[in-house]
Amino acid sequence: MHQKQQTWEVSDRGQKFCNRFEPSKTEVSPPNRFDKTQQWRRIFYSLRTSILIWYVLLLTCSAFLSTLVIRQVLLARLEARHATSLLQEVKEFRVLANGKDPNTGKPFQHNLKALFKVFLNRNIPDDDEFLIAIIEGEIDRSSPRALPEPLKQNSELIQYFGKLTQPEQGARETAVGTILYRAAPIIRDETHGVFVVAQLTAGERQEVNEAMAVIIQVKIFVIIGAAILAWLVAGRTLTPLHLLTETARSIRESDLTRRIPVKGSDEVAELATTFNEMLDRLQAAFSSQRNFINDASHELRTPITIIRGHLELMGDDPQEREETVALVTDELDRMSRFIDDLLLLAKAEQPNFLKLERLDLTTLVAEIYSKAIALSTDRHWQIDRHSPGAIIDDRQRLTQAMINLAQNATQHTTTGDTIALGCMQRHNWVRLWVRDTGEGISLADQQRIFERFARTTKSQRRSEGAGLGLAIVRAIAQAHGGKIELSSRPHRGSTFTIVLPIEPTSEISSHE
Repeated sequence: MHQKQQTWEVSDRGQKFCNRFEPSKTEVSPPNRFDKTQQWRRIFYSLRTSILIWYVLLLTCSAFLSTLVIRQVLLARLEARHATSLLQEVKEFRVLANGKDPNTGKPFQHNLKALFKVFLNRNIPDDDEFLIAIIEGEIDRSSPRALPEPLKQNSELIQYFGKLTQPEQGARETAVGTILYRAAPIIRDETHGVFVVAQLTAGERQEVNEAMAVIIQVKIFVIIGAAILAWLVAGRTLTPLHLLTETARSIRESDLTRRIPVKGSDEVAELATTFNEMLDRLQAAFSSQRNFINDASHELRTPITIIRGHLELMGDDPQEREETVALVTDELDRMSRFIDDLLLLAKAEQPNFLKLERLDLTTLVAEIYSKAIALSTDRHWQIDRHSPGAIIDDRQRLTQAMINLAQNATQHTTTGDTIALGCMQRHNWVRLWVRDTGEGISLADQQRIFERFARTTKSQRRSEGAGLGLAIVRAIAQAHGGKIELSSRPHRGSTFTIVLPIEPTSEISSHE
């Protein structure tokens, strides 16, 4: 049984404090209401929905515009057909008017009624087409006989046709729709007649509109079907993106092993490949950072432990105090060098790390040689080669890198071994190297020796360094736009070569 939660209200502040010793009850919002709202919002604002909306909108606009174009094309063809039909009727009438009466064999010069009778009997009008013969303003005959209201006797339009003296064509809007017409006046023996062919377009226009209605209905069903298909295709296409999102959400600093399966070679597959490559780099970076923290903490913990132990055991004996102070000072110096090396590696990524100047190669090698021989007097020091020329680099950083390589060589050689320095200019690159005849480095160690805190597995080194020397050399070379190369075989010595461009890159130059 849950006990009732005890609360107190403070009137001045209006705050509530719960009794921390009693189990509390948690208020629960309406079940799944918030989750459902978020789910619908996620669906509505998703990329899949956006693609579908734009696709349907584009398809609808294209269907609407194509329907309008089809309607206009059909109406234009309809008008052209009507115009051709009207013209053909008038031409046939004029041919007959200039010919002979088939019944008598005489020309139609005097009998206008006979002309109209023969023509209307011989010609059958098309649907909604009307042939009208007007003599002295009155309808003599028509085909068909049943005329629409605007074309009946005494109508305004018939009175207008009866007064024409020149051929005319045009269109009139009436109560039954648009009427297209062609009128051909003719005079025989002072008898004024007019032949009129009229076309009522309302019926065929209605057929066009009905056809458009059917087309619109078909297109609506097509759009609905295309939308459903587009929704399914978009979901299938965006599946890698959903996997990418799920992978990104599941990534933690402690687990970077998940990857997205890549299928195909399209843009989405390229994105998945790029994301997997980014995860590889992040995993390597996190692993390197974790190892760096572990190694750095170990390197700092050891001298601190030594210092603390000797200080705790230090007695009142003056000689013992002097020895303890000397030991503590030495450990503090080692910690200081270690921290300086870490700061140097951190500064190597900053824009102001280098101070570029023009350097003479011969002078530079001579200066480095004079400093290196002081590292060990029982080694055989020599200069292999030095090419004349000049480069634009940082004197102090290059000297520091070469001295680190020379120091590394003394730790891997014994008394009487040779350590040589040299430089050579080839094309647009300068090679500075330190060669020794010491114990060499195994192939497995060559792959990792430039990493921070790295040490060879079977080393005879006597150094108490933290394993940052070669990492500093590589950082200095890369800061100059160059690289570090290693050629070594066990028991046959090693050659470390710094390869630098003669002219600084634009990126390096912009930092100055």
